[in-house]
Amino acid sequence: MTIRRAFVDLSVGQVHYAACGDTDAPAVLLLHQSPRSWAEYREVLPLIGARYRAIAMDTAGFGDSSDGGVPASIEQWARVARELLDALGIQQADVVGHHTGGVIAIELAAAFPNRVRGLVLSSAPYTDEPFRIARAQRPPIDEVAPSEDGSHLAALWQKRQGFYPAERPDLLEAFVLDALKVGHRVEEGHRAVASYRMEDRIGRVTQPTLIIRATDDPFAAPHAAELQHHLAHARIVDIEGGMVPLPDQMPEAFAQTVLEFLSTLP
Repeated sequence: MTIRRAFVDLSVGQVHYAACGDTDAPAVLLLHQSPRSWAEYREVLPLIGARYRAIAMDTAGFGDSSDGGVPASIEQWARVARELLDALGIQQADVVGHHTGGVIAIELAAAFPNRVRGLVLSSAPYTDEPFRIARAQRPPIDEVAPSEDGSHLAALWQKRQGFYPAERPDLLEAFVLDALKVGHRVEEGHRAVASYRMEDRIGRVTQPTLIIRATDDPFAAPHAAELQHHLAHARIVDIEGGMVPLPDQMPEAFAQTVLEFLSTLP
């Protein structure tokens, strides 16, 4: 199935997205982790696109999307996602978010409830005051100091290596490519997540919600039960062996889990 890529002019400038499937089918919007891009869903798009209009956007400031010079925040990124739905003539969509994308998905559902039918939160953290304090006390997640000999590129690889499957260097290559494209703003997504007051917003989320727990993701797996506690209409599904790059590590299992959930929605 063909993936088509395009730009739309939004408030931040040009925003890039990739889409797959019948434009008359119900829409599914996919939001990526930081500092990735739509390419995180490259293998997932055709699988979901077989039944839906699957759209993976580059979050404002990531991939090929402009940031408009506006300070990075979860609220801003959710507004731009809503602008994309407007530009594409989509009145309502199911929203799938992985890591940072899951946090954006929560804000999108909270801020624009009529635009979101169902919600899939993959490896999304629960961000409250203890989370913010803990994050502030840890070193940067992906930031590395530039070096004249290029050794910082290896350092960037090594920072993520332990959280990726050993037999899949292609997944690390994809991460590094996206991280290099973002450049000095590589931590923006992590900072935006760390400053987001989810505890003030999550109570507004009333849509049916699926929480995907990648069992081998040490960052996100522990948050699944806390998210479910705050989301009255949520259930948890585990994907065994899933790690930080879950959508491009296990696209078939990821897509099937999403599709099974979507098929239950009214």
